[in-house]
Amino acid sequence: MTHVHASTGRDRRLTEKLADLVVSSRPENDAAAMAAARLGILDYLAASFAAREDAGLAKLWSITEAEGGRAEVPVIGQQRKASFLSAALLNGYIGHALDFDDVHSDVRGHPSTVILPALISVAAVSSVSGQRFLAAYVIGVEVMARLGRAIGDAHYIKGWHNTSTLGVIAAAVAAGYAKGFSAEQLQKAIGFAATQASGLRAQFGTETKPLHAGLAAQSALLAVRLAEADFGGSSQALDGKHGFFAVYGDPELANSVLLQDWGASWRIVTPGLWFKIYPFCSAAHHAADAAVRLAARHAFAPAELEAVRIIFPPEGDAALVEREPRTGEQGRFSVEYVASLALHRRSLSLESFTAAPIAPDILAFLPRVQRAYDSQIAPAPEAVPKGRFTIVEITTKAGQVYRERVDRPRGAPGNALTAAEVQQKLADVLTADPTLAERLASTTASLASETDTAHLLALLA
Repeated sequence: MTHVHASTGRDRRLTEKLADLVVSSRPENDAAAMAAARLGILDYLAASFAAREDAGLAKLWSITEAEGGRAEVPVIGQQRKASFLSAALLNGYIGHALDFDDVHSDVRGHPSTVILPALISVAAVSSVSGQRFLAAYVIGVEVMARLGRAIGDAHYIKGWHNTSTLGVIAAAVAAGYAKGFSAEQLQKAIGFAATQASGLRAQFGTETKPLHAGLAAQSALLAVRLAEADFGGSSQALDGKHGFFAVYGDPELANSVLLQDWGASWRIVTPGLWFKIYPFCSAAHHAADAAVRLAARHAFAPAELEAVRIIFPPEGDAALVEREPRTGEQGRFSVEYVASLALHRRSLSLESFTAAPIAPDILAFLPRVQRAYDSQIAPAPEAVPKGRFTIVEITTKAGQVYRERVDRPRGAPGNALTAAEVQQKLADVLTADPTLAERLASTTASLASETDTAHLLALLA
């Protein structure tokens, strides 16, 4: 498709065209998309229930309870409810608190932890069938993935957190679709969401990173409420020299790819969501898989290792901002910590990524792990994300060198978890209440009517 400059009339209609396409879409007619959405819900719930005792969540509760409001929306795993907007903040935070939630390679971020909290609030106060809920979720992932491709890599590299900046728009569209918005209402909602887009990668490794997801979900719902109130705002917020793409990205790229081949396939199916097996940043999953293999295949003791090199393509480690972590929480964004754990044959489970201090022997090992970059290594065609790889190379004190390369880690599209494995992830989180895990899985599997939606919401708290 030919690029068109941002100032042309065609480009100024991107917002309008997107809204028209969304309103006319019927993802409920695509069985694969609906099946993928059901799995996405279960994975989001697994990540959320795993974080139900997170310390940051308790802090947010103290703020929202002081603010007050009508308690009408369940907050996952909390056995209590919050207001329409506050619940989205809390459910968005909890889904991303442990970085155990899904990612999408087109987004370069986390779709479900913004989109689903918005939809949960909408469904709790409106009549939304299970089928409409799933379809709205598919639409939200579609829009967020397309925004991710349209915004370009420079957006993330510059320091924006795509989960937040793109998620707020996608969640507003999903919520508007769930409520049956007209194209005109959607255009306004997109504008209200886009003007609230924010979130800096400078916050990675802190409680504010998952807060971004909650703020985006909350802002998306405010955008929907403003549109319903016919509040004044632009209907062309994505367009023109002062629009979203001109300010945050590349308007020519956006004009080329945002709406291209709409409906050819749903992005929740192709390339699909990446469901994590590890509770840390997906950029470290390649290295984790490689280090685990090295530890399994070679009979070295950690004390015998002289050096560890972790080789990325340029910018392949952009999200891994912690090089000298001191807590497991910081270690979620440290490939040094992840590789050190794996090479010591320690668990890469939730227990290793808490706010507790890193074990002394792991801390002492971290300086042996160094990052390197190689632009001459050809990425594999099937790499996820595209163009990415990680090589872990260990050198023993005896001079032996072992290497493992991973282009597509476990859980990523093309090496995806099965439906049974996603259900097991939820069951592993809810070992104290296996009946709840079973009921969540069965209710999600049969989600169709308004009654089904109500049953699902009743299980969340």
